[in-house]
Amino acid sequence: MFFPNNFLSGMLPHFTTISPYPTAAKLHSHCNDPSLEDPIPQEYALYLCPTGRLHNHLQEFWKASKHQCGKNRAHENFPHITLCDFFTCEDQKVELLYDTLKRIGDRFSQCFPPSISLSLHTSTSYLGFFVGDSHANILKEFALAFSSEASALAGIQILFIFFSQMEPGSKSNCHVKPCLKQLHLTLAHKFYPHHQKTLEELAKCINPGETCQWVAALYSRDMRFVHYQTLRALFQYKPQNIDELMINTGDFIYVDPTQQSDVSEGWVIGTSHRTGCRGFLPENYTERANESDTWVKHREYVFVTASRFFTQTENEPGVKLNGEVHNRSMSRGITNVLSLQNVTPRRGVLVMRHGERVDQVFGKSWLQQCLTADGRYYRADLNFPSTLPKRKDSMKHFEYDPPLSCCGIFQSRLIGEALLDQEVTVSYVYSSPALRCIQTAQHLLQGLKLDQKVRIRVEPGLFEWTKWEASKVIPSFMTVTELVEASYKIDTSYRGNFPLSSLVPSESYEEYISRSSVVIKKIINACPSKGVILIVGHGSSLASFTRPLLGLPARDSSDFAQVVRKIPSLGMCFCEELKEENKWQMVNPPVKTLTHGANAAFNWRYGIVED
Repeated sequence: MFFPNNFLSGMLPHFTTISPYPTAAKLHSHCNDPSLEDPIPQEYALYLCPTGRLHNHLQEFWKASKHQCGKNRAHENFPHITLCDFFTCEDQKVELLYDTLKRIGDRFSQCFPPSISLSLHTSTSYLGFFVGDSHANILKEFALAFSSEASALAGIQILFIFFSQMEPGSKSNCHVKPCLKQLHLTLAHKFYPHHQKTLEELAKCINPGETCQWVAALYSRDMRFVHYQTLRALFQYKPQNIDELMINTGDFIYVDPTQQSDVSEGWVIGTSHRTGCRGFLPENYTERANESDTWVKHREYVFVTASRFFTQTENEPGVKLNGEVHNRSMSRGITNVLSLQNVTPRRGVLVMRHGERVDQVFGKSWLQQCLTADGRYYRADLNFPSTLPKRKDSMKHFEYDPPLSCCGIFQSRLIGEALLDQEVTVSYVYSSPALRCIQTAQHLLQGLKLDQKVRIRVEPGLFEWTKWEASKVIPSFMTVTELVEASYKIDTSYRGNFPLSSLVPSESYEEYISRSSVVIKKIINACPSKGVILIVGHGSSLASFTRPLLGLPARDSSDFAQVVRKIPSLGMCFCEELKEENKWQMVNPPVKTLTHGANAAFNWRYGIVED
């Protein structure tokens, strides 16, 4: 017996792909389905859907508009921006669609806008948000890339065996069609003209700049019932005759309006979404359902930004909504339905590797290149720091605790300025005791313009896995007093969670993972307020401090080493807290990556003057 790849999931509503019923029960429910062995493909569409507070306000608008103006065509669906119209794909090739969505999503994740520009547009039969041109162009490029790659890689085809125009089993090429016209999010469609003003007033209560994560979601529907009405069973009905349909409460029924003329009054003939069987059923046992209630959400790609951590301007009494300034209390009073509350940023953890260090460029013997015969430091190359901070013990300790290069300083300040541009609110800064990490934190704060407000908490527990240290002893770090005297903005009242004396040379991988897990949990507990906790550490920090937050087990030590080797200077990971779910999730960092090429030393003599 042939079972389509998405057969089981096809019986589920669009809001979930997890069924509460055992698989055997689902198979049994379709045992009398006359179309079970027909290789009928599903239709798929790619939608961009809002989540979070914007989605909630849109749903409130849906309810209010339906209550005050009655149902219109927009209520048949859920809030979305169409990226690709419905297309058909054979069940055996659906997995390739999933791969394509992830691949294209990864490609566009860095250029996806933190918030999509939406402007209200109204007419006598349509009301919705139009996407601003600059953001629409990005979305169209994403849709075009998905459609092109999906068509090419999946070789998407359609089976027309049930169409009378074609012979059974014949095939025809089918292209995924991206939406390249005006992108929009529909609020109301095909309503009575006298309801336009009421709908406009309701729509003006929605702040289109509200906190939102956008999700590119792949939905499917059964193409056989596209033009049918969808009913939902209110009660169970047990057949009294052989031509009647068995229904359970909550079942969805497809009804063809063109086939109801010869049916007895009070009865309809329909096909069960759950069982695939067809028969008569009492009409008063059902109610109208939405078209999308039977759709299946297969996969989604979440375009996560750090916008919820940004400094909000919504605390101001006057907020500009849809080109007009509204007072929040007045907006609430229009409908008493939409509650526009101030955005409360969640806690976030930004774990970052330090900037470029001098020995990364000039090798382990960098210090020897910069010392005069009498032991004084001088700048042998413009990428060496102009000076070294003073320390009471020997300058040679910098060999195992190297500073940033000048490029590393520039990199760090550049990242700080980018965070400032994105209005990221950094509430706490923790740093490894390594000088390169403290310097990175210092210049990040300068770029953020927070160097006079936020102090650096030096946490020994954030130091690198000691097995990877070149020396067999723990490096001699600068003391807090020395750091303060060198003008670093250190929190002198902070006492580390893991004393420096507890660091042991060549610790085992298990010891390092245990230390990291304990330290990150103590840091989280010490920073209960909202905002971003910035942790400046080492390449290994990105995995060792985020995986415990996410509830993930530690990687195998060999895999761990392979991952860490690929992390560049100032590579970062970003986690946000889902307090209502008592968990953390990994999201896209708030700023783009910093990529640059190698620049070798140059001597003008060779090749220019001398042969």
